Amino acid sequence: MDFIKARDDDETANLIWNDSAVQHEKIAELRNYQRINHFPGMGEICRKDCLARNMSKMIKCQPQEYSFIPKTWIFPAEYTQLQNYVKELRRKRKQKTFIVKPSNGAMGHGIWLIRNCEKLPAQEHFIVQEYLDKPFLMEGYKFDLRIYILVTSCDPLRIFLYNDGLVRMGTEKYHAPSEANLSQLYMHLTNYSVNKHNENFERDETVDKGSKRSISWFTQFLRCNDYDVAKFWGDISELVVKTLIVAEPHVLHAYRMCRPGQPPGSDSVCFEVLGFDIILDHKLKPWLLEINRAPSFATDQKIDYDVKKGALLNALKLLNIRASDKKRNLAQQKAEAQRRLYGHGSMKKLPAASSDWEKQRHTLERRREELKEQLAQVRKQFSREQHEKQHLGNYRRIYPPDDKLLLEKYESLLSAAFQTFLAGRAASLQKEMNNPLKRMKEEDILDLLEQCELDDEKLMGKSSRQRGPKVGKNRDSGKGSENTSRMHWKPSVKPFKNNTAPSVSPTLSGPIRRSISCPRSIASLSSPSEVRALSSRPSPMVPMATPFIRPGSAMLRSHSLSRSGYAPRVPHSNSLGTIHSNIVGHSSVLFVLL
Repeated sequence: MDFIKARDDDETANLIWNDSAVQHEKIAELRNYQRINHFPGMGEICRKDCLARNMSKMIKCQPQEYSFIPKTWIFPAEYTQLQNYVKELRRKRKQKTFIVKPSNGAMGHGIWLIRNCEKLPAQEHFIVQEYLDKPFLMEGYKFDLRIYILVTSCDPLRIFLYNDGLVRMGTEKYHAPSEANLSQLYMHLTNYSVNKHNENFERDETVDKGSKRSISWFTQFLRCNDYDVAKFWGDISELVVKTLIVAEPHVLHAYRMCRPGQPPGSDSVCFEVLGFDIILDHKLKPWLLEINRAPSFATDQKIDYDVKKGALLNALKLLNIRASDKKRNLAQQKAEAQRRLYGHGSMKKLPAASSDWEKQRHTLERRREELKEQLAQVRKQFSREQHEKQHLGNYRRIYPPDDKLLLEKYESLLSAAFQTFLAGRAASLQKEMNNPLKRMKEEDILDLLEQCELDDEKLMGKSSRQRGPKVGKNRDSGKGSENTSRMHWKPSVKPFKNNTAPSVSPTLSGPIRRSISCPRSIASLSSPSEVRALSSRPSPMVPMATPFIRPGSAMLRSHSLSRSGYAPRVPHSNSLGTIHSNIVGHSSVLFVLL
């Protein structure tokens, strides 16, 4: 993809990859064209104790929707609740097995099973979960699934699921837990970092053999054994989306705190490749075990290399990082500086003694500016979606979904999550999400803009003209098809210099032209030859199929002309062929595009 590893002191790198969480200050310093592989606030679902705490809150308000995580207690705060639960089980003459995990552990370290919870230390920091003692078995072995998830934006939320992953199997035949086998971790744990030390671990490269296999093989295995594969993937997708809905209020709030000058509709400087660990019970119901914000990209076996390379390569293609983004960003900063210098694009405050006519004119102008801002966002979002459709690779988008009923359910859960986690700000965020403009297509906004022009002409005493579609291609249209030579494309600076927001003037500014993505533009062409000419373009655009939803800020933003960047020092290497193995050992790697 024409990436090369940058110098360790390069503050202008296009891509920054960190193996650990990123400080908020680092995200705040990034230029708009740069990308970093972590969101702030994602630790709210990636730490085991935080995940348990947040899920517990959502279970209280949405118990039917959040039934995919085992009962969990956080120590030491919930020590008494667990002891009471165990006493109730004993009264009913039931006994269950529990699994104990460090609050912020990884790779299976410090995990153990227990049946007598009275022996648990009351003051230690860990979580205790009910052990799923009836897992779905394969060849007599317990296993879990590593699902790769790409989050490209939190504002608005966009989630993609990779259609392949890893099946990680235990290395001892599974038997229901008993006092005699609680210590046999090779039987009860599926972590690769644990089982690779067992002499029974098989490194067979055959697709249907070995202790590590691909999810594409597992999907075929389910299909051959008459399981409902569509329902299986639907359940996995819902689990992932509902979990990230729990994280969204935290992530969105933290991201906006880090990027207060971000204009509406801007590309996210953050993205994240998450590793969801999921286990299946004997009824093939998925249960969430944990989420890794820095999943291992080590390639101990060929299956690791094939699956992980595909997940990373397809993710970078979806992100659409281009060499021209630096120049584009510089042009935007210059244009923004000119707007601030000359006061363009800022609405003048209306004097208190203004006449009714002036108030109506001011309201019209403010409405027009709001519509123009939303129109720009819709066109940019349409262009972004066109790129996604053409570069999905082996990913598929699971949020926002194409199914309208499913989207409504997710939006209801999002609303509940904001009410639960951001009670003080939930009303304003809910107002943003429910803004009717967010759901409008380009043609609808253009109709409202034409109505503004008609209303203004009536106020100015001009003769009313006939409403009708305006033909022409807007300069913003067609951006989705600019990638024919993506790495060598040079943006023109003039559009950014001249594309300033109109100032308040006695008459409203000129008409907004319809882009070719608006269907009425095609319908209004004067001759069949024009229609044929339009249809022969390399990447014809179609109307948006999914509603545009963005809980974003509508206020005017500005950017600093110069931002300082920081990156931890990493060893410099000119080797591209070994970068998949070297990346694991460094805390941060920077890349630039040629």
